[in-house]
Amino acid sequence: MSASSGRAQRGRTVAGKKALPKEELSQCPVINPRSLMHAVRERRLRKVLERIEAGPPQSVSELARGVHLSPAHLQRLFKQETGVHIRDLLVESRLRNAAHLLSTTEMEVKEIAYLVGYQHHSSFVRAFQRRFHQSPKQYRQPPAA
Repeated sequence: MSASSGRAQRGRTVAGKKALPKEELSQCPVINPRSLMHAVRERRLRKVLERIEAGPPQSVSELARGVHLSPAHLQRLFKQETGVHIRDLLVESRLRNAAHLLSTTEMEVKEIAYLVGYQHHSSFVRAFQRRFHQSPKQYRQPPAA
């Protein structure tokens, strides 16, 4: 795709997918720490889920240190117990937090990206578009009447 055709398509949704209204986006099936809690018997994994749900974004390494496991062992245990990759859960948690901030604050998109745990604004925008089928800027705009 050339740069000019990319600019011409900015107003369109990602990969031709139709953007959903915000009400429907909140109903999309997502990975939620609370919904995984019932599947987890291992107390260290419960603690990890509680930390993900309770606080600011953390890396797998930080979570592993908190329960005295190596990152690789935490990822393996988490996948065995829940059937979900811990990185997917962290990404979902960050993006849901970002969507909430976009809806309720006037913070700049770049500021939100850093606040929810992305080191690069462009990585955040790509991840947000994959998850919500629209850019953060489009998500923030009020629905057309």
